[in-house]
Amino acid sequence: MKNYHKSDFRKSCIKRLEFTSLFLKYYKNKIIVRELKKFIQRSGSKNILLYIPLGIEVDVKPLIVSLRKSRNKSVYVPYMQGDSFKIVKYRLPLHKKKFGIKEPNNSFVNPAKVDLAIIPVVGVDALNKRIGYGKGMYDRFFDRLNYKPTMIFTQLILCKSEHVLSDCYDIQADYIITN
Repeated sequence: MKNYHKSDFRKSCIKRLEFTSLFLKYYKNKIIVRELKKFIQRSGSKNILLYIPLGIEVDVKPLIVSLRKSRNKSVYVPYMQGDSFKIVKYRLPLHKKKFGIKEPNNSFVNPAKVDLAIIPVVGVDALNKRIGYGKGMYDRFFDRLNYKPTMIFTQLILCKSEHVLSDCYDIQADYIITN
């Protein structure tokens, strides 16, 4: 029964995000990226896991560009592998892969621990646990790490359930930055 509600919630959040106007997206993206920059500066994070955004996700590309110019910051992104992903250094060119997700070339750089993970969400439940696209890739990735970085969830429009919809393995936010 729980998964039925979780999938309904996921669908309604995606629908809300898809119908956000381009002007509103542009405006919200700028505000959220500015807040993320401030957070990164305050936290002193050096190794940062970001993502290459899909259309309904916060566009963090300006943040990636900005962080790459900084000497003391390393930017990593997911590289899909099996039922999860590994992290690779963000490099151009990007290639469109499974689910329409863009990725850099596979690299064998094994980074030091990621200090901060900025993660896109479709929605969050009452426990601030992530409702994603339903593939479980982020959940599996973080479950396999032997440490826990600070996790920030991003979303253009907060889509939060007042009910607990998550499963025990769903990842939980330390912070949620939205507009």
